[in-house]
Amino acid sequence: MKPLSLLLALVLTLQVHARQPNIVFILADDLGPGDLGCYGQKIIRTPNLDRMAAEGMKFTQHYCGNAVCAPSRCVLMSGLHPGHAFIRDNRQADDAKGLPKMGKPEHEGQFPIPADTVLIPQVLKPLGYVTGGFGKWGLGGPGSSGEPMKHGFDRWFGYNCQGVAHNFYPTYLWDNERTIDLKNPPFPSADKLRPDEDPNKAESYVRFKGSEYSADLIAERALKFARDNKDNPFFLYWPTTVPHVALQVPDDSLQEYVGKFDDPPYPGGNGYLPHFKPKAAYAAMITRMDREIGRMVALISELGLDEDTIFVFVSDNGPLTGTHQGLAGTDCAFFNSNEGRRDGKGTLYDGGFRSPCIVRWKGKIKAGSTSDRVTGFEDWMPTLLELAGAKEKVPPTDGISFAATLRGEKQAEREFLYREFPSYGGQQMLRMGEWKLVRRNLTGKGNAKAKGKGSVITEELFNIAEDPAETKDVAAEHPDLIVKMKGIMATEHTLSADFPMKALD
Repeated sequence: MKPLSLLLALVLTLQVHARQPNIVFILADDLGPGDLGCYGQKIIRTPNLDRMAAEGMKFTQHYCGNAVCAPSRCVLMSGLHPGHAFIRDNRQADDAKGLPKMGKPEHEGQFPIPADTVLIPQVLKPLGYVTGGFGKWGLGGPGSSGEPMKHGFDRWFGYNCQGVAHNFYPTYLWDNERTIDLKNPPFPSADKLRPDEDPNKAESYVRFKGSEYSADLIAERALKFARDNKDNPFFLYWPTTVPHVALQVPDDSLQEYVGKFDDPPYPGGNGYLPHFKPKAAYAAMITRMDREIGRMVALISELGLDEDTIFVFVSDNGPLTGTHQGLAGTDCAFFNSNEGRRDGKGTLYDGGFRSPCIVRWKGKIKAGSTSDRVTGFEDWMPTLLELAGAKEKVPPTDGISFAATLRGEKQAEREFLYREFPSYGGQQMLRMGEWKLVRRNLTGKGNAKAKGKGSVITEELFNIAEDPAETKDVAAEHPDLIVKMKGIMATEHTLSADFPMKALD
């Protein structure tokens, strides 16, 4: 071989090995680990995610950023746990007048993160990444300091506001910084059957459908982003709205489950749209999501990027159950969505913020591997930066990179994992090894849903290894341990004027 050819071959080899991996980060909405076949689901079909787990690593102790949407996403994107993160609860923007019954809101979006909040796409862009987000945002309304295009995204398509996202047949979606109209009829996202509509007749529910299903449109734009950027490393953030209520899915998917089990109608009335076959709808939404994820995996393979792409699949919080049971026609107990763990969305018991977690990187992560390492959403920023080959210091973060675990290497156990949540009376949680301390009623306000007792703070200690369902409070047996764990909680909590907790502040 001539010297010039040798030099060219060397350059090409260096270019191939120097390429940072693409990152396809999929965030489900209100999905429990038990909703997936690879975590034991027996009814809902998820063949593509099951295959992803078989070809990668499955985590059994991965924790969401918080117990509801916005604060969980803030932890994920910023790398700061809830004691330091800016957004600590779901909250509408201060200047919002409330979402209207239909059409485009005058003020939409959630309470915004500040302009100086550094998010994952902002730290990946200097490494040469093209960044795109497709789905639901929830960290700041249009025109605010928190909108996605101001925090490192080159491309955004989907919902800005969580309230608008309660309808899978909206009248519009956001395309970067403008809206595009959809061919869907306007109807209230909290509508219910009228007195003259028979809840036992399928035709009573037809008016809650449209012709353009948002999850499909979002998936198509995500696929196009991958195609358009095949020659560059890309970060594709896909926060799908599935399976968050309202229960809505095209009929071709619904028919896969109709008649498979007892499924009485949900007539509405609890703030979310009715559905004639709610259990079938919930299952079908997840299977259709799985289908779209399969299309993405197939496209990456078709583009020759399989060994250059990291796939991540997680959920933003636990499923609707416990304090939310029956809220919108879902049935966590029937599907065992929370794997039998205590409670669900809105609480800091494990059912409220334990997430499925699957990571696939062909040739780099051992196929069919499982990790029981305790990990959390704050860990993703340092982990992704390490996998992307970043040499610069990671921005200030509470996260611990678990890239070594993904590579199959031994890694020291984390000292603790901390969470706090102002709603349902105010809650704090600390996981330290096998021990978990839960404190409630921290806002000074009683809350019947949280079994509150006014300003009386309750403290419960559980051994998660022996009691994963958190049924046996052993606080009285370990007073010294509780003192130690409360000391860590006090250190990790910082004052938030926007999301206060009276007992802590």
